[in-house]
Amino acid sequence: MPREVSDAEGITWTCIQAFAGLGNDPEKTDAARVDGTRNQVHVVCTPSGGAKSVRLELPGDWETSLPDDDLLRAIRSQLIEESPAAQV
Repeated sequence: MPREVSDAEGITWTCIQAFAGLGNDPEKTDAARVDGTRNQVHVVCTPSGGAKSVRLELPGDWETSLPDDDLLRAIRSQLIEESPAAQV
């Protein structure tokens, strides 16, 4: 199920666990897990306006236990990490 959060710039981010639409088959559920971790999953967040999506690694219960501010902080950190200036 998607989760939406809005940042201070008015951008609404829609986040969903990667492979969420594959069903409950254990093999498919494992596809969303971060390699080498026990309860981390891949989450894709897409901003309103169609700008670049970001892929995050978050706790398995991120949908219910991760506060909005922490989710937005993770999105910002990933955007900074992926920016061309950060790669110089």
